Amino acid sequence: MSTASQYIAQEVENKWYKYWMDHGYFHSEVDQREPYTIVIPPPNVTGVLHMGHMLNNTIQDVLIRRARLKGYNACWVPGTDHASIATEAKVVAKLKAEGIDKNNLSREEFLEHAWEWTHKHGGIILEQLKKLGASCDWERTKFTMDENMSASVIKVFVDLYNKGMIYRGYRMVNWDPQAKTTLSDEEVIHQERQGFLYYLKYKVEGSDETLTIATTRPETILGDTAICINPNDERFMHLKGKKAIVPLNNRVVPIIEDEYVDVEFGTGCLKVTPAHDENDKMLGDKHNLEVIDILNDDATLNSFGMHYEGMDRFEARKAIVKELESLGILVKTENHVNKVGTSERTGAVIEPKLSDQWFLKMKDLAQPALDAVLEKEVNLVPDKFLNTYKHWMENVRDWNISRQLIWGQQIPAFYYGEGKEDFVVAETKEEALQKAIEKSGNSALTADSLQQDKDALDTWFSSWLWPMSVFNGILEPDNKEINYYYPTNDLVTAPEILFFWVARMIIAGYEYRGEKPFSNVYLTGIVRDKQRRKMSKSLGNSPDPLELINNYGADGVRVGMLLSSPAGNDLMFEEDLCKQGSGFVNKIWNSFKLLKSWEISEDAKQTEASKIAISWYQSKFQKALAEIEDHYKKYRMSDALMATYKLVWDDYCSWFLEMIKPAYGAPMDAVTYNAAVEILENNLKILHPFVPFISEEIWQQLKERTPEEALIIASWPELTPADDKIIADFAVASEVVSGIRTIRKQKNIAFKDQIELQVLNNEGFSDAFNPVIEKMGNISMIKNVDQQIQGALSFRVKSNEYFIPVSGAIDVEAEKEKLNEELAYNRGFLKSVEKKLSNERFVNNAPAKVVEIEQQKKSDAEAKIEAILASLKSLE
Repeated sequence: MSTASQYIAQEVENKWYKYWMDHGYFHSEVDQREPYTIVIPPPNVTGVLHMGHMLNNTIQDVLIRRARLKGYNACWVPGTDHASIATEAKVVAKLKAEGIDKNNLSREEFLEHAWEWTHKHGGIILEQLKKLGASCDWERTKFTMDENMSASVIKVFVDLYNKGMIYRGYRMVNWDPQAKTTLSDEEVIHQERQGFLYYLKYKVEGSDETLTIATTRPETILGDTAICINPNDERFMHLKGKKAIVPLNNRVVPIIEDEYVDVEFGTGCLKVTPAHDENDKMLGDKHNLEVIDILNDDATLNSFGMHYEGMDRFEARKAIVKELESLGILVKTENHVNKVGTSERTGAVIEPKLSDQWFLKMKDLAQPALDAVLEKEVNLVPDKFLNTYKHWMENVRDWNISRQLIWGQQIPAFYYGEGKEDFVVAETKEEALQKAIEKSGNSALTADSLQQDKDALDTWFSSWLWPMSVFNGILEPDNKEINYYYPTNDLVTAPEILFFWVARMIIAGYEYRGEKPFSNVYLTGIVRDKQRRKMSKSLGNSPDPLELINNYGADGVRVGMLLSSPAGNDLMFEEDLCKQGSGFVNKIWNSFKLLKSWEISEDAKQTEASKIAISWYQSKFQKALAEIEDHYKKYRMSDALMATYKLVWDDYCSWFLEMIKPAYGAPMDAVTYNAAVEILENNLKILHPFVPFISEEIWQQLKERTPEEALIIASWPELTPADDKIIADFAVASEVVSGIRTIRKQKNIAFKDQIELQVLNNEGFSDAFNPVIEKMGNISMIKNVDQQIQGALSFRVKSNEYFIPVSGAIDVEAEKEKLNEELAYNRGFLKSVEKKLSNERFVNNAPAKVVEIEQQKKSDAEAKIEAILASLKSLE
C-alpha cells in the first residue's frame, strides 16, 4: 500500500469513522468478557456542540477506546435529554414567530409542535460528536422522552409516592417568571449585584409618629401585612400592640414582636411580606398574618399593585420610588450589594412564590449516597469536591419536582373532586380510576371524571435514572443487560452538575438497585479563554468546535483540548493548542513516511547501533507505559497524553528513528525493520485513545489487515519490566551526541567529515552505546584516555571529559573564558543546592526522594567543577 505524501485529516477521518461504524466496533452485546461501561451525560436535545462538550466527550472517548484495547467489553451509551425549560422556550419562541400563542393551544397541540421541533433539531449534537471521533454505541442511543424511558420515570414517581416520599405541599418556591415555572434550589444561581437600599417612613396609626424601615425591593410594600420589632428593643416598647399604615395603599397592619429581628441590624424595624420572602413567610405562619401576592406569573404587578397593575416589577420599582420620593416617604437611598437568585436556564431574576407543588423528601434518601462517597465506594476525581458534596448532602432540602410546563413527563396524579385531597397517583388512567373509586367510594366515577395534573416533572427527575433506565433497569429490574452493564465504571461530567445530576443518580442507584451507579466520577474543569473568562456564545469568545476540527483535524483538536486539562481544574484554551496538536499528528505521519521510505534487504546485516537502539527503545517504551498506566489509574488524562507525546516525539521520532536510519543509499536490514514495525505498532496502540484516526490510518498502511485486525480492537501492549541501566546509559550517550553536534556547529565541522572522539571516563560509563555515538556523531573511532588532551575541542557530561582533536591549535584564551563562565555557573548552582540541603526544615520535611535528588545535584555539580578546574589547569 503506497504512503500518501501529505496527511489530509478530513479524508482520513471520514474514511475510518465509516469503517468503524460499518464493522460495528462501537456496538456492545452481553458476553463473557468483563464489561466497561460509560453513560454519556445527555446533552440537551436542542443543543449544539460547544467547547465543554468537546472536552468532556474527548475524555470519555479516550477512556472507552483504551478499555476496548484492554480487552473489556466496552459500552458507551449515548443519548439526549429533553430539557423541559430550554426546549419549551424554543418551541414557544418558534410559535410566537408564526403568530401562535401557546396559551391558545391544547396540551396535545403544543406537544405536536414540540415533537416536530425535536425531530427536526434533536440529535444534531450527536452527529457533531461523530466528527470528534466519539466511539459511542449509537445503536443504543436513548432520549429521555422515549416511551420506556418515560414509563420508568412514571413508575418511580408512583413508587416513591406510595412509600410516602413524594408529597404535595403549599410552599415557598423559586419562580422563574420568564419560563413561568418553579425551579429547584439547585437551579438557582446566586449572583452579587449592585442595587440600592431604600429607607421608607411608615406612619403609626393614630399618631404623628413614623417608623423607618429599609428594603431593597420597595415594590413589595404593596404586599406588606405587618411590621415586626424585637420585643427586647427599648426603642420601640411603646409601639407594642399598635398598628402601622403601609405607604401608598394605606393598608393598616399590626406591629408584631419577634426575636427574629436583629436589634443591631438596620433600623430595627422589619417589614413583613409573607408572599415574597421565605423568612417573612415563616414569620407570617407563626403570627397568622395575611398573605398577599402582588405579582402575576410573568412578574408584572397584579391588582394589588393598584395603578401599577400590569407593569413589570423592575419598571414598577422605579416608578414607585419616584412616587415615594414625591410624597416625602423616601428618607434616603444607599448603594447596596446583595445576592440575587437567577434562573440557571433563562437567567431571569427568581421570585420567591407561594405555590402548591410536588416535593420529594430527600434527607433519608440522601444518606446512602453520602456514605458511598465518604467511604470511597464512589470516587470523586479530584477529591477536592468531597467537602462540597458532603456539605450539600448533609444539608439537603426537599426537592421541588413539579414544573409548570407541558414538555416532559406529565405528573401521574389524577383529580376526581374539588377537595385538596381528592386525587390518586397511578401509572395509568385505568389504574387511577380504580383507585379513585376505592378512595371516594363513588362507583359512578368514569375515566372522563378524572383530570390529570397539568404539571410536568423536573427534567432531572428523568435523568437521575439514566444509568439504570438506559438498560431498562427500572421496568425490568432483572434483565440481563442491567445485571451485566450496571454498575457502570466511569462518569465524566462537569462539577456544576454535581448536585443536579451526579448526587441524584447515586441516590437513585441505591434506592432502586441497592448499589452505586458508577465507581468513579471524573469532574472536568471549565473551558476558559486566556483572560480566564468562561467560554460562551454571548461573550463571543468561544470558537466553533466544528471549525476547529475542519482546520486542525479531530485528532489535532483532541490533543489540543487535553494538553492542559487536569481533572477539576479549568482549561485555559487557545487555538494554538490545536495547532500544536495538529503539529504532533503531522510529526507522527512524517515519521511513518520516513520508515516506509527505506529500502529493505533480507541479506543486509543488522548493525550494532540498530541492535542497541531497539533494546533501548523497548525498555524506554515499557518505562513510559508504566507511567502512562499510572496516570490513567489516577485519571490524570493530561499527564497520560503528555507522557505519550514525549515518548513518541522525543524518544521515537527524534532519537530511535535516527539511530536505526540506514546510511545514505544503503538498505535497511529486515531484522531491524521488522522490530521497528513492531515498535511502531505498540506506539500506535497507546496513541490510539488520543489520536484514533491517524493511528488507525498508519496501522492499516503498515501491512494488510483483516477487519478482525483493526487497531480499534487490537490488544493493549503488555507491561513488562524495563531495563533501567540501558535507559540510564542512553541518557549519557544522548548528551555525548548532543555535545558532539554542538561542537560541529560551533566550529563549522561538516557532518560528512568523520572525527575522532577521545574520552576521559572519570564516571566509568558503559561503552554499550559507543556504536550509536559513532553513528549519530559520525565518529571514526572512540578511544579512552587517562588525561586531558592539549589542543583539542572538549565538552563534559557529568565529570567525564570528551575531546575532539582538530587540526590547528585552539584559541586558548577563548576556551579559558568559556570554561570560567561554566565554572561560575556551576559554583552558583552548587551554592544554591547546598543552601537548600543545609535547611533542616527542608531535609526533615521533604520526601526522601526529593532530598535524594538534591543530593545527587550536589554530587553532579561538584564533579563538573572538578572537571572544569582540571581542564583550566591543562590550558595553563
